[in-house]
Amino acid sequence: MQIFAHRGASAHAPENTLLAFEIAVEQGADGIEIDVHEHNGEFWVLHDRWLHRTTSGSGRLQDHASDVIEQLDAGQRQSIPTLAQAMNLIGGRCELNIEMKGIVHPHLLLDYVDNACQHTGFTHPQLLFSSFDHHLLKALSDLAPTFRLGGLVAGKPIDYAAFAQSLGCWSVHCDVGFVDKAFVDDAHQRGLKILVYTVDEKEDLLQLADWGVDGVFSNSPVHARELLQFRG
Repeated sequence: MQIFAHRGASAHAPENTLLAFEIAVEQGADGIEIDVHEHNGEFWVLHDRWLHRTTSGSGRLQDHASDVIEQLDAGQRQSIPTLAQAMNLIGGRCELNIEMKGIVHPHLLLDYVDNACQHTGFTHPQLLFSSFDHHLLKALSDLAPTFRLGGLVAGKPIDYAAFAQSLGCWSVHCDVGFVDKAFVDDAHQRGLKILVYTVDEKEDLLQLADWGVDGVFSNSPVHARELLQFRG
């Protein structure tokens, strides 16, 4: 089972910051999941559209100039990183799941990532693009069919993972509160990987392992690894 650090090692450092990413790598995460918004021609690593929960700022990200965003404190004197900064720090040392939020120009994101790969040690197979916006996933699939896509869902569709299969996804990402063995089996029968978010409790992690889930998103990769290592 792969362990992705959810917004970096967010149990140990402010979420979606370079510090959280470095700790995730040090903890041996198989991958890091980050959230990306497009604004002012840049791609910012931030979960919310609004700034007040995770930074010293207020209002919406889109209402601020880039030089203002760069000066905000995202906790422990960390700044809001750009996607390029995140890729440069991680440097291909693990996989990277880019959850797309507020992406208006998917072709610009692809060009941006291609350029970053040339300077950061990442290869295309190490990248996974995911989103709750299935229209965006379809657009990305049409533009770059060789990239891995992950279809995010917060519930349990009637036809389980069929939506992800129809989009040409590599994986389906589902909420721990809705996943069951039937969902896992359906995804596998369709040739999809199934990843589950957000998994920090021992009972959840062990149940998912028994069902054959391919990966989890955890706020503490080292804790998840220890639980799996000593299960049984």
